[in-house]
Amino acid sequence: MQIDDLALPPEDPDPEPDGTAVEKADILVVDDLPEKLLVFRTVLEELGQNLVLVRSGADALREILQREFAVILLDVNMPGIDGFETATLIRQHRRCRHTPIIFITSYADEMQTARGYSLGAVDYILSPVVPEILRSKVSVFVALHQMRRQVRRQADARAAVMAAQAARRVAEENDRRSAFLAHASRVLSGSLQITVAMNQLVELLVPELAPLAVVLLLDADLGAGEMLAAAQPSGGAPLQLSTGPEARLHERLRGALRDAAQGRQSVRLDEEALAALVPADFGLAAAGDAFPPLRSAQVVPLIFGERMLGAVLIAGSGAIERAAAEAGLLGELAARAATAFENARLYLVLQREMLERQAAQEELQRTNRRKDEFLAMMSHELRNPLAPIHTAVQVIRRVAAPHPKVAWALDIAERQLKQLTRLIEELLDVARISQGKIVLKHATLDLNAVVAQSVETVQPFIDGRRQALKVVVPQQPAWLLGDMARLTQVIANLLHNAAKYSPEGTGIELVCWLEEEDIMLSVRDNGIGIDAELLPRIFDLFEQGERGLDRAQGGLGVGLTLARRLTEMHGGRIEAFSEGRDRGSEFRLRLPRVGTVAPAAGQALPQEAAGAHRVEALRILVVDDNHDAATGIAAMLELEGHAVRTAHDGEEALAAASAHCPVVVVLDIGLPLVDGYEVARRMRAMPELAGALLIAVTGYGQNEDRQAAHNAGFDHHFVKPADPETLLGCIRQWSGQRAQGGAGNRQPSRAAS
Repeated sequence: MQIDDLALPPEDPDPEPDGTAVEKADILVVDDLPEKLLVFRTVLEELGQNLVLVRSGADALREILQREFAVILLDVNMPGIDGFETATLIRQHRRCRHTPIIFITSYADEMQTARGYSLGAVDYILSPVVPEILRSKVSVFVALHQMRRQVRRQADARAAVMAAQAARRVAEENDRRSAFLAHASRVLSGSLQITVAMNQLVELLVPELAPLAVVLLLDADLGAGEMLAAAQPSGGAPLQLSTGPEARLHERLRGALRDAAQGRQSVRLDEEALAALVPADFGLAAAGDAFPPLRSAQVVPLIFGERMLGAVLIAGSGAIERAAAEAGLLGELAARAATAFENARLYLVLQREMLERQAAQEELQRTNRRKDEFLAMMSHELRNPLAPIHTAVQVIRRVAAPHPKVAWALDIAERQLKQLTRLIEELLDVARISQGKIVLKHATLDLNAVVAQSVETVQPFIDGRRQALKVVVPQQPAWLLGDMARLTQVIANLLHNAAKYSPEGTGIELVCWLEEEDIMLSVRDNGIGIDAELLPRIFDLFEQGERGLDRAQGGLGVGLTLARRLTEMHGGRIEAFSEGRDRGSEFRLRLPRVGTVAPAAGQALPQEAAGAHRVEALRILVVDDNHDAATGIAAMLELEGHAVRTAHDGEEALAAASAHCPVVVVLDIGLPLVDGYEVARRMRAMPELAGALLIAVTGYGQNEDRQAAHNAGFDHHFVKPADPETLLGCIRQWSGQRAQGGAGNRQPSRAAS
């Protein structure tokens, strides 16, 4: 029978006293003779362990790489690798470095024995072996191996239990820590008020982390120098809170809080630094022995990004190690508190900015209102001197001897008066729109009629600059709903602008076309153009491009603002386009169309020829507190052959009316002593003036002003500076109707300059 690498099958292990099974030990037997291996198996199988039988040192080395042996029986004399070499190689393996080795040999001298023991042998057995001795020695090493394995298992079990307990404690601590921080985040984020956030922070700190805490604000937006202290006295007393300035804290505490903030890191105070401190040093009311002695304190800064918001201090009677253990949790809580404080700071800054913006907006509204009032008053006041100048020009034109130079000078004066009047009207219109005082008189208008009237208004100015105006309108009729006077003003402003900012002798195009439900109108020129940076602001009030000292184009910068606002009041839109300086510009107007059906024909206003037949001499009273204005109108009327008297306040006017009994009264509204409305009402109450013609000549030209004049008894309302010819035409018309027996029927007009 050959035995080659024989391993006995394992048997069921005997149970331990505690009921657990004992694992069998592995025994390695190395011998090159099969019959000796058979003997070893026969002798050792009674031990009930796992026998591994191999025939060479190489086979033995392979086996020790796979398992751990309780004992190795090693033959000394083997071919190839002998027992000593095999033992040497076995000892180099970490697992078998201390495995017992029993050498089996037929003889053993002292040198051989010494060498074997030097290699870690525990015994020598001479063959032939005595079975009882071999079993006894091997059983001892097997028992030792099993005991060592049992101790190792028990140690591993205890280590596993301890590790599990430690892991459970860590998990519980992490859960507690996470729950605490999550609760802190919810609480701290619940309010944007810094005082609430400070109170919530100290309530989280005390008594969870320490019996005493102090929070100091260091950011100017939050109120630098304010502190909040909280303490939990012993004996279960209620939490004590105290607020106040930083100066209430002890100098040592202030220094620690400032050091933590400046160093942007934690600062610790030991028992010696805290020994002499009492509750009052923390800003708290004195409480005797209610507070335990303090042995340690920790200070951490409250930092958000690069911004230092404050610092927080906790102090207690625990050891420094306890404070150090809680330092990580304190840092986490400080980070969450810093986020809450930063949110509160941003909220405070936002509130402050909103209040500042609201105050600035209110101031801007007040300034804008004062500006509108100033424009309205300035425009009104400028009308007063214009009226006598205009009248004086007409008087000179009538009485002066014909002379080219005189005619030239009068033409210049009249043109400049018209330009000044237009500028004043623009200023006044802007003020009216800003104050919401312009009311459109809507009517269904023919586009061609609006364009024709606009061109007629500006044609003299264009002709004066030797410019060519090309007008293109659609062939089919187009109707729009709007105020004829205001739409004419818009288009005339655009044409006037194009002519003013274009060189003399150039061309201007006015092109109209229809787009779905809109009417489009374009005014294009080849003038100086609009800079790209100015283009977005071209419709802003008083906005103009850069000009030299010559101010060649003139103007106040309100014409385009007025055009845009009037267009928007008609439900339209106006846009400006330009490719840049000296590339010309285009203004495009879009207005809603109301259809292609002509409106019902309206009544035409009666037209009176300016040079109608001369009327009889009339008694006329001219009343104006501006002496030049009154004298100028009186001179015009006297040239017509009328008998004219003047008065300069309300009382004087009433006295003159009683004495003079005029049939025509030209009356200013803004009079001293008694205003023009009251003068008109009193005159209408005089029997001798019941049928007189009352004409208001005033700087107030709003619809409500006209209605107030009509209610006071005026027949006509003229806005200064009134055209003298129009005023004379009105008087001639009334005189003609009076001669035909039609006097007394008041037909108030809407006349304006």
